[in-house]
Amino acid sequence: MSGSPTIIQGGMGVGVSSWRLAGAVSGLGQLGVVSGVALDQIFARRLQDGDPGGHMRRGVERFPFQHLVERIWKTYYIPGGRAPNQPYKTLPMPVKQSLPKMQMLCMLANFVEVFLAREGHDNPVGINYLEKIQFPHLSSIYGAMLAGVGYILMGAGIPLKIPDVIDRFINHESATYPLAVTGAGESDDTTLKFAPREYMERDLPPLERPKFIAIIASNTLATTMVKKTGGRVDGFVIEGPTAGGHNAPPRGKMQLNESGEILYGERDCVDLEKIRALGLPFWLAGGYGSPEKLRAALAAGATGVQIGTAFAFCAESGLREDYKRALVEQAIARNVRVKTDPLASPTGFPFKVVQMEGSISQDDVYEGRERICDLGYLREAYKTPSGKIAFRCPSEPENVYVAKGGDVENTVGRKCICNALLASVGMPQIRKDGTVEPSIVTSGDDLVEIERLLQPGSLSYTAADVISNVTGA
Repeated sequence: MSGSPTIIQGGMGVGVSSWRLAGAVSGLGQLGVVSGVALDQIFARRLQDGDPGGHMRRGVERFPFQHLVERIWKTYYIPGGRAPNQPYKTLPMPVKQSLPKMQMLCMLANFVEVFLAREGHDNPVGINYLEKIQFPHLSSIYGAMLAGVGYILMGAGIPLKIPDVIDRFINHESATYPLAVTGAGESDDTTLKFAPREYMERDLPPLERPKFIAIIASNTLATTMVKKTGGRVDGFVIEGPTAGGHNAPPRGKMQLNESGEILYGERDCVDLEKIRALGLPFWLAGGYGSPEKLRAALAAGATGVQIGTAFAFCAESGLREDYKRALVEQAIARNVRVKTDPLASPTGFPFKVVQMEGSISQDDVYEGRERICDLGYLREAYKTPSGKIAFRCPSEPENVYVAKGGDVENTVGRKCICNALLASVGMPQIRKDGTVEPSIVTSGDDLVEIERLLQPGSLSYTAADVISNVTGA
């Protein structure tokens, strides 16, 4: 890949944008992006499933600090894989200062995912994080940089401090990141810390600096990132409300249509003239997975487009194969719908949910699930009356959430996105009573257009098909 990519493959879900997908896209000369969300869980569950194909083993053998590898491997690896009805081992919940062993796991998991995505080609690979999930930022970014990640992309928040973190990790220096804590004052210690040299077995040369791309949905945020960040911003992905996953809330008062979906208006459109004036590359996202939309984006001054949905259902993505097939069939029949749900996510951000049979997108299916929060990525940090930092989630049991000072109204309609997205890539937790965690599938609005990627009589397509279709190459 020479220069900036025309197509950025979206960093989707938990494990949907896997190393296989990112490697395939980057190998074709565009920018493949792995999802950095919950990689510690995914890595640990892959080991408990026996490391099919030996890919995790191949990755960890290239990690520079092997004493860390041995401890983690012994903790999670199950030769031959766990029994079908055996629950996955539960990891400690993320807290302000995670245990060293959890920092190690996160660092290793990010390294392996990027390393595997980079195999077999010489082109850059990116990794995508959600700013909202702040606990693992530092160890995750350092692990990805150890593996030579070429781009770091981040949205779902205001990642002002990330460029400074990247710059510090180049020379293996310690870095900090501010944890958002509800009710905290200026004098409260809310700082996350990570010191690479506490884990290093030997000195390493300086690391290559990855480019930092901020994912935004407003001109104000773009300008803020350029003027107030502590380091360099290398570009923007401008994401519209038709994109999958979490969407930015509408500007102004939230209004719903008769189906209970959020309405967006002119105020939610980014002024591209103001973006161009910032002088940085930008990519347009949210319904841009077609030749016509690519041409429109380039004509508007964009460097290219970010595409998620088309890649999410291709052969190389990590989404369950039965879900891919079912949704492709439904898309062909024009019998599929994507709902912008204002309540599903505990973050409070609108969340795109595919309406499919057997998914928690069907409220009656999810209604029978016992409320539990045991992964904790989307928990809110808050200051207790005694001055300590504690955590709560609108998706945990209502009485528990209320006892922690939460408003019971915030629990209505909430779903456990953390467990559900892991289930959608074939890693559902099994409860003590044998219940299997239900799934959720998220997608952009243009799911209905997938048929154009299929050959006659086929129900599957590849990442190469997506790129060929959009670029005409």
